[in-house]
Parts: sequence; C-alpha cells; structure tokens
Amino acid sequence: MADILIGTCGWTDPALLGSGWYPPGRRDPEKRLRHYAAHFPVVEADSPYYALPGPRTTTLWAERTPPGFRFDVKAFSLLTGHPTRPSALPPDLRGHRRDEALRTEIWTRFAAALTPLRDAGRLGTLLFQYPPSLAPGPEAEAFLRAARERAHDWPFAVEFRDPAWWHPDRAARTTAFLRDLNATAVAVDTAQGLPRSMPGNAPATTAHLSVVRFHGRSPHWGTGGKEDRFRHTYTEPELRAWLPRIRALAAATDEVHVLFNNCCGDAAPRAAETMRTLLGSTLPHPRPAEREPDRT
Repeated sequence: MADILIGTCGWTDPALLGSGWYPPGRRDPEKRLRHYAAHFPVVEADSPYYALPGPRTTTLWAERTPPGFRFDVKAFSLLTGHPTRPSALPPDLRGHRRDEALRTEIWTRFAAALTPLRDAGRLGTLLFQYPPSLAPGPEAEAFLRAARERAHDWPFAVEFRDPAWWHPDRAARTTAFLRDLNATAVAVDTAQGLPRSMPGNAPATTAHLSVVRFHGRSPHWGTGGKEDRFRHTYTEPELRAWLPRIRALAAATDEVHVLFNNCCGDAAPRAAETMRTLLGSTLPHPRPAEREPDRT
C-alpha cells in the first residue's frame, strides 16, 4: 500500500494567516513553514504559478522542512496557457512573443529554480493545471506533449479544468494519453451539477504517484472570485465518501498526495486533519523521494 500524504494547497494564503491556525511566534516565513511541516508531510507551492521563484527561495524551503517532506509545485501560468501579466515575466523577457521559444526559456529558468528542491529530495511533483479553455483535441494534446518533452526528466502531474477530458466517451483516450506521457492524472473534488463541474474519477496513470485535490463544493465553482469559488467547509461524510477512491489509488501507486484547496480561513488544514483521521494516516514523514529517470 502506498504512502498517503495529506496536506493543503499553500501555506501562506492571507485568509489562513489571519485565521489563527499559526500560533503566536510562528508567523514569520521560516517559522510558518516549520510549523506547517510539523503537522503535514506535503504541501502545494502555488506561488510559482504567479511568478518564477529564485533558487534561494526553494533552497530555504528545503532547509526549513524535514527529510521526506514533499512540495508539489504549481507550474508558472505561461507554461500552461493561462493569461500571464507582463509584470510576472522576468524583465528581460517582457517584450518577447509568447510562443514556444519563450515557453522553453521560461521552463529553463523554472527548472533551474526548482533544482534545489529536487536535489534535496523535497520535490513531489510539478503540477500543470490547464485552463478551462484547453478543450481536448489534437492541438491540446500537442501542447501538453511539448510541455512534457521540456520536462522529460521531472515528475509531471496534469489537472484539467474542462470536464470534457473526463467525459465517459473521452476518458479512456485521456487515460491512455497521460500514461503515454508518464504524467500523473490529478483527481479533483468539486461541486457537481454545474457547467464546469469536474468528475472525481481520474484514474492512476503512473506507478509512482497519484494526486487528489479538494477544491470545495461551492456553487460558484468556475464563475465567482477566489473566495466564492473555494469557500467550503468539508463535512466528515463528504470526506468519508472519498476513502474507497483514495485507497484504490494507493493500491495502484507508490504514493498518493491528498491536498485541500478550500482556502478560506483555516478550512483547508482542518479538512486535512479530518481526512488524516479518517484514513488513519500518521506521521513520521515518508521515505525520501527518488529522482525520476531521464526518459530521453
């Protein structure tokens, strides 16, 4: 049975910082991360989605966490086709065309920044979350394949936001495509019955990792602002219903990451704690990560 690691999507969200979850004396950057890592063995680093980190930042992340701790790092927005403000780009790249050459250069800098995490055994996976505008089809598959070729020797997870990728008529093709890329399919929990509701049935597509992200069940999923989209307090029955699926993923992979993105106040760490109790997961931290083999 796989290691099941439970944590949250981010550890510095303003709503979390203001919730009181971090006790007095644990609110500067170093003590926050150390406090978080004493409670959970995995976290999603979402700040790299908004701006490229520097190697010094990721080196500090590694130094402030124990052996075996995992960072799942969200890919920079330009790499996944999301709108990207010019000011988010490095100054010397702001006048460049937004083409494959620019994405390749951004990837080179992104990978260099994350190398300290990988070298320290702290990298869980890269998370390539694609926008709802990326509908399935040959053009989208070529876009994903180009990203995977750039990141050929890195762990690579894919979350779709267009439910058509997992429609029953398409799911088998999507599964086969991700397996061919050696890419982890990210399963998600969202509100159901909405135009952009995502099914939670993404299968295991790699042997080394499965990822589940809990986004909450707000009726404003896909339409409202951040607070509206992710405001939800998970109940124990809602989480308990996921146990068979998580255990099935654990039977098929070496490691499962269960991450809570209902980032309003302390709802995410509280849900993570409840899920850990339901699954019977306990610390200590898991075995150190192994570097993926070069697939070239």
